[in-house]
Parts: sequence; structure tokens; C-alpha cells
Amino acid sequence: MGRAAAAGEGAGGARRWLPWLGLCFWAAGAAAARGTDNGEVLPESIPSAPGTLPHFIEEPDDAYIIKSNPIALRCKARPAMQIFFKCNGEWVHQNEHVSEESLDESSGLKVREVFINVTRQQVEDFHGPEDYWCQCVAWSHLGTSKSRKASVRIAYLRKNFEQDPQGREVPIEGMIVLHCRPPEGVPAAEVEWLKNEEPIDSEQDENIDTRADHNLIIRQARLSDSGNYTCMAANIVAKRRSLSATVVVYVNGGWSSWTEWSACNVRCGRGWQKRSRTCTNPAPLNGGAFCEGMSVQKITCTSLCPVDGSWEVWSEWSVCSPECEHLRIRECTAPPPRNGGKFCEGLSQESENCTDGLCILDKKPLHEIKPQSIENASDIALYSGLGAAVVAVAVLVIGVTLYRRSQSDYGVDVIDSSALTGNSLLLNSSMQPDLTVSRTYSGPICLQDPLDKELMTESSLFNPLSDIKVKVQSSFMVSLGVPERAEYHGKNHSGTFPHGNNRSFSTVHPRNKTPYLQNLSSLPTRTELRTTGVFGHLGGRLVMPNTGVSLLIPHGAIPEENSWEIYMSINQGEPSLQSDGSEVLLSPEVTCGPPDMIVTTPFALTIPHCADVSSEHWNIHLKKRTQQGTWEEVMSVEDESTSCYCLLDPFACHVLLDSFGTYALTGEPITDCAVKQLKVAVFGCMSCNSLDYNLRVYCVDNTPCAFQEVVSDERHQGGQLLEEPKLLHFKGNTFSLQISVLDIPPFLWRIKPFTACQEVPFSRVWCSNRQPLHCAFSLERYTPTTTQLSCKICIRQLKGHEQILQVQTSILESERETITFFAQEDSTFPAQTGPRAFKIPYSIRQRICATFDTPNAKGKDWQMLAQKNSINRNLSYFATQSSPSAVILNLWEARHQHDGDLDSLACALEEIGRTHTKLSNITESQLDEADFNYSRQNGL
Repeated sequence: MGRAAAAGEGAGGARRWLPWLGLCFWAAGAAAARGTDNGEVLPESIPSAPGTLPHFIEEPDDAYIIKSNPIALRCKARPAMQIFFKCNGEWVHQNEHVSEESLDESSGLKVREVFINVTRQQVEDFHGPEDYWCQCVAWSHLGTSKSRKASVRIAYLRKNFEQDPQGREVPIEGMIVLHCRPPEGVPAAEVEWLKNEEPIDSEQDENIDTRADHNLIIRQARLSDSGNYTCMAANIVAKRRSLSATVVVYVNGGWSSWTEWSACNVRCGRGWQKRSRTCTNPAPLNGGAFCEGMSVQKITCTSLCPVDGSWEVWSEWSVCSPECEHLRIRECTAPPPRNGGKFCEGLSQESENCTDGLCILDKKPLHEIKPQSIENASDIALYSGLGAAVVAVAVLVIGVTLYRRSQSDYGVDVIDSSALTGNSLLLNSSMQPDLTVSRTYSGPICLQDPLDKELMTESSLFNPLSDIKVKVQSSFMVSLGVPERAEYHGKNHSGTFPHGNNRSFSTVHPRNKTPYLQNLSSLPTRTELRTTGVFGHLGGRLVMPNTGVSLLIPHGAIPEENSWEIYMSINQGEPSLQSDGSEVLLSPEVTCGPPDMIVTTPFALTIPHCADVSSEHWNIHLKKRTQQGTWEEVMSVEDESTSCYCLLDPFACHVLLDSFGTYALTGEPITDCAVKQLKVAVFGCMSCNSLDYNLRVYCVDNTPCAFQEVVSDERHQGGQLLEEPKLLHFKGNTFSLQISVLDIPPFLWRIKPFTACQEVPFSRVWCSNRQPLHCAFSLERYTPTTTQLSCKICIRQLKGHEQILQVQTSILESERETITFFAQEDSTFPAQTGPRAFKIPYSIRQRICATFDTPNAKGKDWQMLAQKNSINRNLSYFATQSSPSAVILNLWEARHQHDGDLDSLACALEEIGRTHTKLSNITESQLDEADFNYSRQNGL
């Protein structure tokens, strides 16, 4: 502060004062010699004094003032008696100089070093034609020497770029030029380019040039050049970022070669042939143009009609031969077969005896002769007949055996009293169940599995004492981990089998035990999810935990005194339904059975789907797999049908069916605006290298079972869910999907170059039901002490929807926050039987059906019930049912299996004006009492 004040006081006079330390006579002589009395200029040299001129060892350098920090200028000369700074032509006051003096040991000359400080205020106060400058003047006995001029400038960098780079869409192998003009600054800013937040090194990639006036030039665009580009400008003061420019490298589609012409489509007459080509050479990518022209060509063709041959009339009989036979012949020429026609059927010649048995051979009448050849022929015929009979019986036995094996998976087996061996269990309707048990079996069950035998015999389940209560736990309960067991008394074993032809019960074949054995041994991989339950006349609900798949068996669908072990499975392997053309699989393949089970009331199957429902953009079909393994269409969701009914909700389809089998939903996009809902999630885990951390980003169909498969795989690999999954709306507009990692802490983590952004082709995402789609990113810590990871995962479709997953986690398992995969409401009871499986109490349900099934003057009341429950389509299906209201309520039960929104149903009934019962006011005790009374009324 003292130096600054001194500088301020000497601005007018002190800077003009001549430093005079013992050299006054030199300066006076020089002033007289020059004829001036002004002491502003020091003498250039003193010729009369012996010695050498000063030599500058260090001269002042150009400097920049950053913010308000002063800068120091220094110079050093040898030999030098005095050194002073002159700034902008004026001497700097000697009080502002800091000098140091030393002696050069090699030459013995005096060395002097001088420092001064220049402040921001001094530079700002100077208003001259050039920059603020300073130089040193050194004296010796011989004269003076001057240093170079050093300029002093105030450093700055403006905020706004003079020109930001602009995004572009370029064809592959085209040239990309991104312009960048950095902000004005002193000193001039240096420019650096970033791609997806990673620096671009033009020396490592000859295809990229960043030297031309701060511009970025890519000579031949590649698919990997797609990304977000940012221009970075920096000098000694600050750094500035431009706006990001998105570069999309697209590929225009190209036609493949034509296929061979197909065969004529008609066997006879005029038809057509066709050939086709596909837009896959290459396929359009990233918004590239689709191929122009026709993908199919047709030409007319004419096929000659086949003409089957026909016999001419028989010729006349020939002359009788010595063998007492005559012949006649005919030809296949009326007309002859042409163009692949069939040849005539039958013999072309005939022979017969021409003497009516009177012909003599070896002096005997022919009818009395029994040649050996004739006997041999008879024996051959006899043996041939016997052999054919044996072959036919063998084929019949093999066929019956194969048929029984094929039907034994889920078929109905009839078991008599001899089946009560050590490895089978018989439960039948004559046993009186304990009413305190939640699960009851009203029909016989035969468990024929070695696993069952081992579990039951070792647990002493088959106690020979008939008066002791026996607890039974079937194999499907063991596999599903259901803790509750049904209790039965071991009395009244005689005559417990139902008589007649209606013996409806199911057996568990050893082949059906695969899912159960996998559950018991905790195997990580399987090709299907499976659950089972035993249901009787009371009906129930079968739920596949955490998959969105469920099956509702209505009350009365199974005849009384019958029970079935009903199973349900989801195919997790390669789908058997192959997409045809533009058709897309929208749901899992769900199998329910047994296939030969007959129900008297339609059951409700709920299948999740991933389509963004809109009749304007999708044409959705329900398909069923036939016994031959092919798929056939059952109905379109928008069609009118009396065989089945489909109700499409935003995330699931509820189907009313009369027969069991394998079903799936497919969709045919009508427009490019058709949307599939994808669930995006990010998992993380440590790698073998302790410094590496792996991120896996999944994009799967938005169905719970698809995500459950991902969760199962990640648990096997030790992965952890890092963020709540989100929905991505993926359009069928042929644009690809980009997944990138952003905002990685630069000094804590790093990612491999050119891997921060990955692109997935459209077709791989649109038909992603084969395997879970995921992209992997490998991050590396700089030090093992880094335990926190923070970054963003950007998943976006080009010209489509975008989602951001914010990752904020600890890589240490002990500090990591656990995110729940699924809600637990599905996994409590996979199988519920009897009244508790339904939301509406049975007594109230009966009253509703009795009220609305009866027609009145205003029409069928069940139609009003359907309308109030948002069922406005295909009402003819309900009209064919014996109780339309009951089927509507079954559909309501399927739709509200989780919320059980009785308020909405009560409001609908009140609006119709037929009842004012508030269902939600019914307490649990009332429900229990109603269910118990119903059970008593039905003899349960």
C-alpha cells in the first residue's frame, strides 16, 4: 500500500524527479552537453569514464494482471551501479524499486537485480495509444543500457461465444464441419473440443482435424461419430463452454438383391408369380431415408392344367391258349395323362379260363388237378396275412402307448383302490375337512413323484392308524413355499371314490416336477416360471408372483365333488411365436391347463402387455398355440366375437376363455406413432479388478415378468439396482436408441474413451422379446479411497422420448441403499381358493346377479351394469351367457385383484338405481360371517 501511495503522489512530479545517488555530476555534464535543463532523460553514455557497458542478464517479460492481483517486473544487469524502471516514458520513483546487489565471482563485476510491482489501477489509469509498458535502464562507469519493453495488460475472458457450434445430420461418409468462435479475451483463449464430455485428440484420429481456426472437421463421418459436441475455450483467467451440438450420422436404406421368382400361385390356369427384396443393404439407420421403389414385384403366369388319364374300352378276348386261358387288354389313352395328371388306376390286362373247367391237363380235368404251385401260393398268402396282422397289432400298441404318455403330463387319470401304495396319496370328497383350514380338496389327488414319496414317507405322513388326524402337504405347496397345510381326518376310507364316468382329478407326472426341483435346489436358470393350485367347485385365483399374470376360476366353473390341479406357466426361453412381417410380440407366452379340463363358466386370464394402447396406432391380436405347435389367431381385440372376450387395460389384457392352452398377445403397428413401453433400469456391481465398477443399463418390455428375468440374472451376477426403473415410450419410427453416461466426476472416475455412448439399432429394440437388452459400461476409480459414484444415465430414442436415470450410490455393499424390486402384494399367496379369493362376498354377488339378470321395461339391466364398469364393446358375448351379470362381475374381479375397489362398484350400482348397498362399509367380520354361512349352506 505504501508503494501504491508513493506511485500516486509521484504521478506528476516524483516520476519526473531524477534519481541522483552520487552521479549528479555525470547527469549535469550530459544535460549541458545536450543543451537542455530538463532532467527527465538520463545520459546514454559517459565516454570519459573507463569500464564496460551494462549487460542485461534478465529482462522484464510481458505480463497479465489477473483480477486485482498486482504483477512483479524484474531485471538483472552486470556490471550495474544503478537500475531504474521507466514505464510509459516516465521514471518510476525510486521508493517503488526493490533492488538487490551481488558480486559475480567469476568476473568480479557488480550484479544488480531490481523489482517493481504494477497494479491494476495503474494500468486502468493509463490512456495511451499503445499498451502499458515498462523497461529497465542500467548504469555503469562506461554508460547506460536499456532492456526490452515489457507490456502489461489486464487479463479477461468474455462469457458468451461469438459463434456456438450448430448440430447437424449428415449421411455416413459425409464431411462434418462444426464452427466455433471463442469469446473475446486477453490473452486469446485456446480452444478444445469435447465429444460426449470426453476430450477429442486429433493426433490419435487422422479423420478429425481441429487445427483450422478453432473449427472441428471430420473428413468422413462414421456411425461412431454421432454424439454431443462441445467447444471449450480457456485462458489464464477462466474457462467457457459453448452450447452442445448434436451430430447424427444417418444411413440411407438400400435395396437387397431380388429373390428368385416364386412358383405360380395356381396349379391350373392363370395366376401370378412374385419376387421380393428388402431394404437391408444397408437398413436405414438414425433417421435415414427408406428405400424408394417397390419391395414386391408381380407378373402373371399361366399353368397348364393337369389331365388325368382314362382307360380305353377292353379289347376282344384272345384265342384260348394251351394253358386254357385267354387275355384281353386296354390302354390309358382316353385321354392319356398330361401335365402331371394321374395315370389310370387298375389293371391294363385281364386273363381267365376259357373252357369253364373242361380243359384237360395231363389227361385229367383241370378242376381235379391240384398242382404244388397252387399249394405253395396258398401258404404264402396265409403267412402274409398273419404277418400283416402282427405288424398291425404292434403299431396299435405303440400308438396307444405314445398317446397315453402324451396325455399323462396334465391329463386325468382314473385310480382305483389298488393305487393306495407307499408313494401315492388319495384325498376324496367323502372325507370331512376341518373348517378351520383355508385350503380344501373336494376331489381325489394322486401324487406320483419320487420327490413326493421321499418327502411323505420320511415325514411319516402315512400313519396306518385311521383315527389320527393326518397333515398333508402336496408337492406343489412344497415347491412354492406355502406354509399352510390342509388337514384331513383319516376316517371313512371305504367307498370314497366317485362313481360313474365323471371322475375329475389330476395327477402330477414326474416331468412336471422340473420347476419344483429347481426351486428346492435354488438353480439360477430355467426356461419357464410355473405355479399350481388345486381348485374345486368354489373356484379361486391363481397368481404368478411378480409377473402380472393371474387366472381367476369363477365359483361354479368346476362341477361339484370334482377338483383339479390347475397349473400356469410363463415361457422364459426362446419364444415359439415367430413374428410375421411387422407383427410384434407384446406379452409373454402364458400356458394354463390341464388342456382337457372343461369349465361350465368362462374363466378370466390376465396377461400383461407393453403396448401404449391406442386403436389408432395398434392392431392387437390374441393368439393361441395349436397342438401341432403352430399359432392361430383367436380374435382381434377390436373384433366382435361370442367365443371369447378381450378387455384391454393400459398395462394388461383380461381375457374370458372357455378352454385352457397357451396364449399370447401380438401387435401390428398401423402408423409410426405406435409406441412400445420399455422399462429402463441401471444395475451396478464391482468387477474382478477392485478399481473397476460395472454399470449395466437394461431396456426391456414393460411387463413384470420381463423385469423379473432381469432381476434374476442380476442377482446371479451380484448386481444391485441403483435407481428406480422408469418408463420409456419407444416409437415404431425406425429410429435407434442411444444410451450414454454423463457427468462422471472427472478427478475421481474415468470411463474408457469412445465408450460413454452406445447405440442400439431400432430392430434390436423393437423386437427385444428374445433376450433382455442391455448395454454395459466400465468405470475406473483413480484411487481405492473413492467409494461414492454420482453420474447420469441418458436413454433416448433419436427424435423420440428421453429418460434420465440419476445414479447416486456407494460402491461399498455395507453403505448401499437397497431399492425394492417388486411390491409384495403378489407373492403372499400364489393360490387362493374359496370365497376369500374374491373381493365381492358370495351372498352379495348372488343378489346382484338375481337383480340384473332379470329384464325390465328399460331393457337388459346387465347391459347398464356393463356400461357403468366401462365395458362398452362386444356385448353380444355376455348375451350368450347363462348369467351375464356373473361374467361381468368375474371380469371386474380380474381387473381389481389388487385394489379391490368396492367403492367404485357400489357407486355404479347406486347410479343405476337398483341398489343402495355400500359395499365398502362391509366389515371383515361381516365378510367372514357371510362366507361361513355360505359354506354351511353348501355343506362345506
